[in-house]
Amino acid sequence: MNLTSSLFPLGWQHYLLGGLIIGSGTALLYVFTGRIGGMSTVFSSTWSYLLQRPFFQQARFVDSRGWRLVYAAGLILGAFIWWTGFAGGAAQATAVPVWQLVVGGFFVGYGARLGNGCTSGHGICGLGSLQLPSLMAVLTFMATAFLTANISARVLA
Repeated sequence: MNLTSSLFPLGWQHYLLGGLIIGSGTALLYVFTGRIGGMSTVFSSTWSYLLQRPFFQQARFVDSRGWRLVYAAGLILGAFIWWTGFAGGAAQATAVPVWQLVVGGFFVGYGARLGNGCTSGHGICGLGSLQLPSLMAVLTFMATAFLTANISARVLA
């Protein structure tokens, strides 16, 4: 077994294709509209429909929520197309308990607000526009992920 097949047992081509599509989509969004396509702002702007708290009623959320809902719908539609097998994908399952998914989701959401953006916003859009704060955020994300994965592997082993 060579290194490529051990690192990518299902192949690497679909990762390359996904990266090219995501990169092209965010680049085209920026080129044609001047807008940054991070997902944590989509989340906050969507909540601005329901919550009247000052944070969610900021102009940057309220004024952009229409196109951001379309952006999120595209993400959901793409996942659905993959999940249904139309694009050659297969439904996936996890053995992770629901409570761990909920707790993890809370920490991810809190971290995205604390870090002024999510991993997609910093990693795809921020690095693509050569933003130093995004580089620092991505380095922090990666270091935390490596540390967490190694600790989890040792604790669960």
